[in-house]
Amino acid sequence: MPASNQKKVILTAEAPQPIGPYSQAVQVGNFVFCSGQVGIDPKTGQVASSDVVGQAAQVMKNVKAVLDKAGCNWDSVVKTTIFLKSMNDFSAVNEVYATHFKGAPPARSTVEVSRLPKDVLVEIEVIAAF
Repeated sequence: MPASNQKKVILTAEAPQPIGPYSQAVQVGNFVFCSGQVGIDPKTGQVASSDVVGQAAQVMKNVKAVLDKAGCNWDSVVKTTIFLKSMNDFSAVNEVYATHFKGAPPARSTVEVSRLPKDVLVEIEVIAAF
Protein backbone atom coordinates (compact mmCIF):
# COMPACT_ATOMS: atom_id res chain seq x y z
CA MET A 1 0.00 0.00 0.00
CA PRO A 2 1.52 3.38 -0.94
CA ALA A 3 2.43 5.63 2.00
CA SER A 4 -0.36 8.10 1.16
CA ASN A 5 -2.92 5.28 1.55
CA GLN A 6 -1.68 3.85 4.83
CA LYS A 7 -4.27 3.57 7.57
CA LYS A 8 -3.93 5.86 10.56
CA VAL A 9 -6.06 5.06 13.59
CA ILE A 10 -7.81 8.04 15.22
CA LEU A 11 -8.50 7.72 18.96
CA THR A 12 -9.58 10.34 21.50
CA ALA A 13 -10.58 10.15 25.16
CA GLU A 14 -13.20 12.85 24.39
CA ALA A 15 -15.45 10.21 22.79
CA PRO A 16 -16.51 6.80 24.11
CA GLN A 17 -13.80 4.17 23.82
CA PRO A 18 -14.42 1.31 21.37
CA ILE A 19 -16.04 -1.69 23.04
CA GLY A 20 -14.91 -4.12 20.38
CA PRO A 21 -12.30 -4.68 17.69
CA TYR A 22 -12.78 -1.38 15.85
CA SER A 23 -11.37 2.15 15.86
CA GLN A 24 -13.22 5.39 16.54
CA ALA A 25 -12.02 6.45 13.11
CA VAL A 26 -9.47 5.57 10.46
CA GLN A 27 -7.76 8.02 8.13
CA VAL A 28 -6.71 6.86 4.69
CA GLY A 29 -5.27 9.54 2.43
CA ASN A 30 -7.55 12.58 2.61
CA PHE A 31 -10.51 10.66 4.00
CA VAL A 32 -11.55 9.98 7.59
CA PHE A 33 -14.02 7.15 8.15
CA CYS A 34 -15.67 7.54 11.56
CA SER A 35 -17.33 4.60 13.26
CA GLY A 36 -20.88 5.07 14.45
CA GLN A 37 -21.24 7.06 17.65
CA VAL A 38 -24.04 6.62 20.16
CA GLY A 39 -25.14 8.91 22.97
CA ILE A 40 -22.71 7.66 25.59
CA ASP A 41 -21.03 10.27 27.77
CA PRO A 42 -17.30 9.44 27.55
CA LYS A 43 -16.72 10.70 31.10
CA THR A 44 -19.27 8.37 32.74
CA GLY A 45 -19.60 5.56 30.21
CA GLN A 46 -23.37 5.85 30.53
CA VAL A 47 -26.05 6.77 28.01
CA ALA A 48 -26.39 10.54 28.38
CA SER A 49 -30.18 10.74 28.18
CA SER A 50 -33.27 8.57 27.94
CA ASP A 51 -34.80 10.69 25.16
CA VAL A 52 -33.74 10.86 21.52
CA VAL A 53 -32.96 14.61 21.54
CA GLY A 54 -30.52 14.27 24.44
CA GLN A 55 -28.95 11.20 22.89
CA ALA A 56 -28.62 12.90 19.49
CA ALA A 57 -26.94 15.91 21.11
CA GLN A 58 -24.40 13.62 22.81
CA VAL A 59 -23.86 11.70 19.57
CA MET A 60 -22.96 14.94 17.80
CA LYS A 61 -20.55 15.89 20.62
CA ASN A 62 -18.89 12.50 20.27
CA VAL A 63 -18.65 12.78 16.48
CA LYS A 64 -17.17 16.28 16.83
CA ALA A 65 -14.53 14.99 19.27
CA VAL A 66 -13.42 12.33 16.78
CA LEU A 67 -13.43 14.82 13.89
CA ASP A 68 -11.39 17.28 15.97
CA LYS A 69 -8.80 14.60 16.78
CA ALA A 70 -8.55 13.82 13.05
CA GLY A 71 -8.03 17.50 12.20
CA CYS A 72 -11.45 17.85 10.59
CA ASN A 73 -14.63 19.79 11.34
CA TRP A 74 -18.30 19.73 10.34
CA ASP A 75 -17.47 21.34 6.99
CA SER A 76 -15.19 18.36 6.25
CA VAL A 77 -18.06 15.87 6.47
CA VAL A 78 -19.11 14.56 3.05
CA LYS A 79 -21.43 11.68 4.04
CA THR A 80 -23.39 10.64 7.10
CA THR A 81 -25.51 7.67 8.00
CA ILE A 82 -28.10 7.92 10.75
CA PHE A 83 -29.49 4.78 12.37
CA LEU A 84 -32.76 5.26 14.26
CA LYS A 85 -34.55 2.86 16.56
CA SER A 86 -37.78 4.49 15.34
CA MET A 87 -38.36 6.53 12.22
CA ASN A 88 -40.86 8.49 14.36
CA ASP A 89 -37.76 10.23 15.81
CA PHE A 90 -36.63 11.47 12.38
CA SER A 91 -37.76 15.10 12.87
CA ALA A 92 -36.36 15.40 16.40
CA VAL A 93 -32.95 14.03 15.40
CA ASN A 94 -32.99 16.14 12.24
CA GLU A 95 -33.36 19.32 14.34
CA VAL A 96 -30.30 18.45 16.46
CA TYR A 97 -28.31 17.30 13.42
CA ALA A 98 -29.09 20.43 11.37
CA THR A 99 -27.54 22.77 13.95
CA HIS A 100 -24.09 21.35 13.14
CA PHE A 101 -24.13 21.89 9.38
CA LYS A 102 -24.30 25.62 8.57
CA GLY A 103 -23.10 25.49 4.95
CA ALA A 104 -23.76 22.87 2.33
CA PRO A 105 -24.90 19.76 4.21
CA PRO A 106 -23.29 16.38 3.48
CA ALA A 107 -24.94 13.52 1.64
CA ARG A 108 -26.94 11.40 4.08
CA SER A 109 -28.80 8.16 4.56
CA THR A 110 -31.22 7.53 7.42
CA VAL A 111 -32.45 4.06 8.26
CA GLU A 112 -34.61 2.51 10.95
CA VAL A 113 -33.04 -0.47 12.68
CA SER A 114 -34.44 -3.00 15.13
CA ARG A 115 -31.77 -2.50 17.79
CA LEU A 116 -28.65 -0.45 18.53
CA PRO A 117 -25.78 -0.96 21.02
CA LYS A 118 -26.77 -0.31 24.65
CA ASP A 119 -30.37 -0.08 23.38
CA VAL A 120 -29.86 3.56 22.43
CA LEU A 121 -32.25 5.38 20.12
CA VAL A 122 -29.81 6.85 17.58
CA GLU A 123 -26.36 6.20 16.11
CA ILE A 124 -24.53 8.34 13.55
CA GLU A 125 -21.45 7.60 11.46
CA VAL A 126 -19.64 10.05 9.19
CA ILE A 127 -17.08 10.20 6.42
CA ALA A 128 -14.97 13.34 6.18
CA ALA A 129 -12.52 14.62 3.58
CA PHE A 130 -9.82 17.30 3.81
